[in-house]
Amino acid sequence: MIRKIIHIDMDAFYASIEQRDHPEWRHQPIAVGYSGKRGVVAAASYEARRYGVRSAMASVTALRKCPQLIFVAPRFNVYREVSQQIMHIFHEYTDKVEPLSLDEAFLDVTVNKKGAASATLIAKEIKRKIYAQTHLTSSAGVSFNKFLAKIASDYHKPDGIYIIPPKAAEAFVEKLPVERFFGVGKVTATRMKDHGIKTGYDLKQWSEPDLTRLFGKAGSSYYHFARGIDEREVQPDRIRKSLGAENTFSEDLYEVVDLLGALDEIAHEVQRRAEKRRFFAKTLTLKIKYADFTIITRSKTVDQYIKTFEQLFELGQELLSTVEDIEERKIRLMGLTLKNAETESPHSSFVPLQLSFDFKD
Repeated sequence: MIRKIIHIDMDAFYASIEQRDHPEWRHQPIAVGYSGKRGVVAAASYEARRYGVRSAMASVTALRKCPQLIFVAPRFNVYREVSQQIMHIFHEYTDKVEPLSLDEAFLDVTVNKKGAASATLIAKEIKRKIYAQTHLTSSAGVSFNKFLAKIASDYHKPDGIYIIPPKAAEAFVEKLPVERFFGVGKVTATRMKDHGIKTGYDLKQWSEPDLTRLFGKAGSSYYHFARGIDEREVQPDRIRKSLGAENTFSEDLYEVVDLLGALDEIAHEVQRRAEKRRFFAKTLTLKIKYADFTIITRSKTVDQYIKTFEQLFELGQELLSTVEDIEERKIRLMGLTLKNAETESPHSSFVPLQLSFDFKD
């Protein structure tokens, strides 16, 4: 049976909620986050994006790109409430709902509660229902696997819908720039282009062993994606095991004051992601990569769930103090990761998989 997969992605979710609730900010460039020196943009309105402002961008950089940018303090409790409204709508159609974050999810509607034959009509109905209940727009991608559905949802943003049927998949993927492939970030895209791989067609010319040799295990996924193949099922009960962030420094650090500044920035980013994904844990791991690429880790488990920036930063400082030669060797990378067992988190049933990235890149 050919699957019918829908990917729903809310449009500028955090920023759109703020503009909905504050009419004076509508049609204005706004950023959810803090404007301080070490602040980070959590989300940007479409008006702000026209100036190049993006999520995870340093606030000072965002202000340089858009001096009239309005910073709005995040209200995660409101975002979670709206997200729950949206998830309830999804579950009216199927129990096979796999949230990726508060504002997006995969739905398998091959067999659905409405007995509807058309995934496209279901997607349109869901979009209408989301707007009627929340006054927010969403975009939908419809296809026969997760890879194509996710790409499709981004094709006609905002408030769009795009369908990739089986017969059109091969031609669609061949024209697709490699940057649009799932799991291909800036660094990987650059490596691909260094080898002459610019589109899905170029990627399709490479064998699976060669791609695996170049890109590790991900190479096998790229091989299949280039052919429009993705056998992953929608997993409503997937459990996240960890969540973190790390930063590769533009210059190696060795002064404790600089390391604490970097720790502050990383802890803020981890807290932002944990809030967004309702992910709480009792174990924190500090990762350090020295200039010679040697990697060490330090971990500690506490009695209470780590939920605040203050908890993250204080525990991170404690772990940093246990590194014996901290002032003797230069450090090129530092990261923090929250970890827990499957049954540890009270929200473990609603957790996405996300790759960590260097948010200064």
